Amino acid sequence: MPGYLTTHVLDTARGCPAQGLRIDLYRIEGDSRHHLRSLTTNNDGRTDEHILPQAEFQTGVYELVFHAGAYLDATGTPPEDPRFLDRVPIRFGMSETTHYHVPLLLSPFGYSTYRGS
Repeated sequence: MPGYLTTHVLDTARGCPAQGLRIDLYRIEGDSRHHLRSLTTNNDGRTDEHILPQAEFQTGVYELVFHAGAYLDATGTPPEDPRFLDRVPIRFGMSETTHYHVPLLLSPFGYSTYRGS
C-alpha cells in the first residue's frame, strides 16, 4: 500500500472541528528543516488533500507545525500577550510505507496527539 500523511484538528474547548487552521509540513534531515507545503483545515478540521501525498511520500522524520495562535485569534478566544500556545510543532518519524494519521486535539491551554488510523 502506498504511504501518505493526513491530520484532523479538533477544537476541544469549543467542541468542534478546527476550521481555517494553517499547517506547515517540514522534512527533517539531520540538523536541516525543509519546508514542503502549507495547507489549511476545512470545515471538518481536515485538509482537502493529503498533507504528504502518495507520489511524494518517503519514510523519514517530519514535523507538522500547527498555527494555533492565529486560529485562536480568529475564533475570538480571549487574547493573551503572548499566547500560551502559538505554534504547536509535532515532530515524528514514518518508518513504513503506509497511511500515517497525526491528529491534534487543541484547546487554548493544552493539546494532545497520537498516531491515528
